[in-house]
Amino acid sequence: MARNYPEESLQIACVQWFRLQYPNSIIFHVPNGGKRNPREAARLKRAGTLAGIPDLFVAEPCNNMSGLFIEMKSPKGKLTDSQKDMSDRLLNFGYAFEVCRSIEEFVHIVRGYLNG
Repeated sequence: MARNYPEESLQIACVQWFRLQYPNSIIFHVPNGGKRNPREAARLKRAGTLAGIPDLFVAEPCNNMSGLFIEMKSPKGKLTDSQKDMSDRLLNFGYAFEVCRSIEEFVHIVRGYLNG
């Protein structure tokens, strides 16, 4: 399945690397995206789905930040307006926010965040 979704394949590789490198830390995916029929989308919105929430969250305060949100993008992918707005809001609330386009970039982001 992930073969047809480059961002998903990247995300899977990044989460696997993270969990091997930092087994005592928490990273999780926020399943906000994807195509949904209108009824399901309305149900999820009522349940708390929020446009623009990044794909991954590292639930560990570091470097005066409350946690790290990471938005996964393909090499040419761009943030949507709701993602840009949410990144600003998260930064204002004391969270780190990064966009990641490769496993190498993910490693650099995570190490920089967790190791100062």
